[in-house]
Amino acid sequence: MGQELSGKVAIVTGGASGIGRATVELFVEEGARVVIADVDTARGEEVAAGLGKAAAFRRTDVSDADEIQALVDFAVSHFGGLHVMFNNAGISDGAYGSFLDDDLKAFERVMAVNLLGVMVGTQRAARHMASSGGGSIINTTSTAGIKPGGGLMSYRASKAAVIQVSRSLAIELAEHGIRVNCIAPGHIPTGMTKYDMSRVISVNQPLQRQGMPVDVANGALFLASDRAAQVTGLVLPVDGGTTVGNPPGPLRAILSGLTDDDTD
Repeated sequence: MGQELSGKVAIVTGGASGIGRATVELFVEEGARVVIADVDTARGEEVAAGLGKAAAFRRTDVSDADEIQALVDFAVSHFGGLHVMFNNAGISDGAYGSFLDDDLKAFERVMAVNLLGVMVGTQRAARHMASSGGGSIINTTSTAGIKPGGGLMSYRASKAAVIQVSRSLAIELAEHGIRVNCIAPGHIPTGMTKYDMSRVISVNQPLQRQGMPVDVANGALFLASDRAAQVTGLVLPVDGGTTVGNPPGPLRAILSGLTDDDTD
C-alpha cells in the first residue's frame, strides 16, 4: 500500500466497529490521522490505542448537533485540520416483518442518526473545509436506499434520503472545493447485519463472493484520496452487483423445471 492520505486528517463516525473500524485502520495505514467517533467508548478507545498517535477517540452521538460540532472542533484542535469526513454511523429499525404490523416507534431515532447525523456532519465539516481549501465528505447509504424491497421501511427511507441529500450537497458545496459522495454497502457482515448472508447472496448477488468491511473501506479510501479529485455526487455501490440485478442461476433452475406448455 502507498500513502494515499498522507498529511490528511479524517473523522470516521461509527468508527469503533464494522465498516467504520476497517476504514479507520486503512486510513491510518495510508498515512492519515483519524478521529474515531462512536457511542461505544470501550471499543473506540481500544481501536485508538491500537493505532497509536495517529488515532484519537471522541465519544459522539451523531443525532446531537452539538456533539458533532464538538467532534469537528476536536479534530481540528487535536490534529490541526480536517480534510475527510466519513459520516458512517447508522442504525437499523430492526423491523423485518410486515409494514402493516410496524409500529414505527423507531422512525424518529433512525432518521435522527442515519439522516440528520449525516446532514449535520456534512454541514459542520464543510464549514471548516470551506475556509481551508476544500475536502472530501463521504456518506454511508445502503443498497436498501437504492433497490426497493420489503421490510426495514424506516431504514430504507433514511438511506434513500442520504443519497438525495448527498447529491444535492455535492452541487451546493462544489464552489468551495468540497466533494460529497456516497458509498452503498450491500450484504457486509457487521453488527447490524444479523441474517443468513449466504442464502441471500446465493439468490440476490451476482458476484457470489462474500464482501467484507475492508471492501467498503477500500471504496472510502478512493473517495477520500486525491485519485477522486474529479469525483463528486457519486453513489458507489460496494455490493457484488446486487443493485444491478439478481444472478441468473436461481431463475434458470426454476425455468428448467417447466415444460413448454408451462412457459407459453
